[in-house]
Amino acid sequence: MTLAKDYDSVMGRSNEIMKEALGLDYNDFEKGGVKFDYEALMKSTGYTLDEVAKIQAKTAVGNTPLIELRNLSKLTRKYAKPGYGARIFAKDEAANASGSFKARRAACAVAHAKKLGYKGVIAATSGNYGAAVASQAAMQGLECIIVQECYDSRGIGQPEIVEKARKCEAYGAEVIQLTVGPELFYTFLSVLEDTKFFNASLYSPFGIAGVETLGYEIATQCRELLGKDPDMVICTNAGGGMMTGTARGLIKAGAVDTKLVAASIDLTGLHMASDEQFNKKSCTTGHTGFGVPYATDPDHSDVPRSAARPLRYIDEYVTVTQGEVMYMTEALANLEGIERGPAGNTALAAAFSLARELPEDAVIVISETEYTGAGKHIQPQLSFARENGIEIKFGNPQEEDKPGINIVLPKDPSFVQHKVADVNHFRNRLINKAVKKAGVDPKDLKADDIEFLAVETKTDEAFVKKALGL
Repeated sequence: MTLAKDYDSVMGRSNEIMKEALGLDYNDFEKGGVKFDYEALMKSTGYTLDEVAKIQAKTAVGNTPLIELRNLSKLTRKYAKPGYGARIFAKDEAANASGSFKARRAACAVAHAKKLGYKGVIAATSGNYGAAVASQAAMQGLECIIVQECYDSRGIGQPEIVEKARKCEAYGAEVIQLTVGPELFYTFLSVLEDTKFFNASLYSPFGIAGVETLGYEIATQCRELLGKDPDMVICTNAGGGMMTGTARGLIKAGAVDTKLVAASIDLTGLHMASDEQFNKKSCTTGHTGFGVPYATDPDHSDVPRSAARPLRYIDEYVTVTQGEVMYMTEALANLEGIERGPAGNTALAAAFSLARELPEDAVIVISETEYTGAGKHIQPQLSFARENGIEIKFGNPQEEDKPGINIVLPKDPSFVQHKVADVNHFRNRLINKAVKKAGVDPKDLKADDIEFLAVETKTDEAFVKKALGL
């Protein structure tokens, strides 16, 4: 029987498509009400941390260097009170095959697809993950298709996204480029169904298990170099996978006292699914347009239950501006001799500000740097912004920044300043969205539902009840 391929029919078969494309039945983890067994989902990969590390080592992934940014650390001290200005270290994930931390996610997922006998892999992504999946597929001898949200209705794509498509194609992948809108996941599901390929999802347990090695390495390298755990780890936050995996790896290494900070570029006011506003942003990831909705509603991804659940681990959420990230990208190149892509430097901009609040002997680790070049460089991004009517100027980003209107570069390093977001507001939103989505009256929640929501938000029973008005 020929299956109907209209939008509603394909979306209605999403659970069945995902089950076949992942080899996982997500119903096995549901426990009724709002809760599901997250740890059982993570264990369903069947791989230990050591086994994941061995998989990654075979394909040039992992064991990346931890680099002290001495000159940037010194610069922070010029703008901090005496005795303050923490040491900043960067986990140089650009050293991975394909040039970003996403290679860790892809290595585990693609190796599992190979093990299960799939002929190919598919991923829906506009970013570094597509290149990572394509790279790993080439190493494993598998076919690869990347479904990419690339253009606005005029057929114009952002330089960064176009560059990532080029990189995917260089690794031999087929890239299906789409305009912004709801067709992304429809097309993704339809191609999955037609090809019978493996869903190398960013949000599967295989992907998140791959990132755990990143957190584990941060802890062990800090102990080897410094004799202690990092005081703070800052993760650029978009879909939540880096924060989730890094945190889980740190915990497995015993670094339970390390403060975990999520950092996103503040693009408040720009709608990510708006055709008009799609090209009004410069950095295509690491911003609040992904970071906030995926934190507060992680299960609106391409799998029934996302393994990326950042609010389980976040201690603090901060935001920076596009101008500050671009400024710190230039500072990293000029002062440290390390040229990396802007999106990965979101955490660096936050670290430069947060370091001024910590003593000189404190250690901050930013969890990612990413490759740069072509459209990923700040110059084509700024040129693209000008072409779209965005004003570029120097000033005070925190006071003058207006996403979609301007990009404000700091007039000196002291104007790189993070803002603290209300993480409790995000926690409240997750709790209420989860209960609403489950179709449960808050008054009918059971004790284990309350406990689940407390773990989901790194809070307690009292917080959950207050959020629900109980």
